[in-house]
Amino acid sequence: MSKLSIKIKAYEAKLVDDTSKKIVALAKQNNTKVSGPVPLPTKRELFTVLRSTHVNKKSREQFEIKTHQRLIVLTDVDSKLAESLKRMTISAGVEVNIKEK
Repeated sequence: MSKLSIKIKAYEAKLVDDTSKKIVALAKQNNTKVSGPVPLPTKRELFTVLRSTHVNKKSREQFEIKTHQRLIVLTDVDSKLAESLKRMTISAGVEVNIKEK
């Protein structure tokens, strides 16, 4: 195994940054070359909901969800580091995708 591509997603930017710091620290302990964390574009979803179902159609509420993302690329990775990354405990609400190249 030579290269790992790690993508981190969450609704809160602080959770994404904390998780990326943990991954970078773990990689640097094992003398692995780290590229990133690179901030990817934030996805923004808007939802419009009518406040009442039958009357007052002009009265609406809007809600927004932002998904923050970071990308980290690790090179010269050994199998021991890959296993420790997969078993690492992360905060609730954070999604981590690890791809081997």
